[in-house]
Amino acid sequence: MSEKIVVIGEVKDGVLRNVSFEAIAAAKKVHADGEVVGVVCGNGELSSLGEEMIHYGADRVITVTHENLQNYTSEGYCQAVMAVVEEEAPQVIVMGHTSVGKDLTPKLASKLNTGLISDAVDIEIADDQVQFVRPIYSGKAFEKKVITDGLTFFTIRPNNIAALDKDTSRSGDVTDKAVEIADIRTVIKDVIRKASEGVDLSEANVIVAGGRGVKSEEGFKPLYELAEVLGGAVGASRGACDAEYCDYSLQIGQTGKVVTPDLYIAVGISGAIQHLAGMSNSKVIVAINKDPEATIFNIADYGIVGDLFDIIPLLIEEVKKAKVGTGA
Repeated sequence: MSEKIVVIGEVKDGVLRNVSFEAIAAAKKVHADGEVVGVVCGNGELSSLGEEMIHYGADRVITVTHENLQNYTSEGYCQAVMAVVEEEAPQVIVMGHTSVGKDLTPKLASKLNTGLISDAVDIEIADDQVQFVRPIYSGKAFEKKVITDGLTFFTIRPNNIAALDKDTSRSGDVTDKAVEIADIRTVIKDVIRKASEGVDLSEANVIVAGGRGVKSEEGFKPLYELAEVLGGAVGASRGACDAEYCDYSLQIGQTGKVVTPDLYIAVGISGAIQHLAGMSNSKVIVAINKDPEATIFNIADYGIVGDLFDIIPLLIEEVKKAKVGTGA
């Protein structure tokens, strides 16, 4: 009998977040031959989202639709997912380590009376054991966790485990499960979004981040333009947020978002340890700072010493030329 794996999908603005597909790939790493059962919660038509999970590797998907699942609450979503888990009795559960995942999974683990490995960035198989690699000490070191007994429950950091290739020829059952969502003590009346439009910061492949060196809210405008031509997102250091140059929703660091893009461009950021904790695992780091002694250069793959207000416009111009040359 093959292992059964439940993958909890996460919907944002009516679409599945990329980490939902990465979670399916993580599930396949744990048990290549296991049956992957996706779960999608919400209110309205969810079958198309279920089919998308199947295209990315799920074998079948269960949707839970209820008016109390219109907006995320830990109470509502916990009831919905628990109903599926109790019926399916999986050996493995996986979800993205997002703000929703960080809130929901500990509650589920408590109800299931099981442990939880959070924020895994890789999965390795050694000596017939599944080892979950996760960062510790603000990313300065990594530990490997092994579950020897009981349910395997873990979350994965977005943008670390590559999703499987989308295959629209794959097919599988998408069924709706009726669950009574009751005793909701938290009611979401309105959602006010402060986050910038465009690419989701936590899942962006390219991030252009500004620090105090940007000097003002106006100084962030060239960063937005550079991020746009690169198809990326804009982030910020705690210092820039404290100085009210931008909203705290853009903050990257120990007390903000942790990101691992393919390309991280740090503009006017000195490199405080709290900020490094949120971006030091980026694949390629480019630092732009007029201070040649800035700490950020110690971890940067490429460094540019100079005035960012001179350098950023040049970068924008060169990227545009390159895109024209390649027809992108």
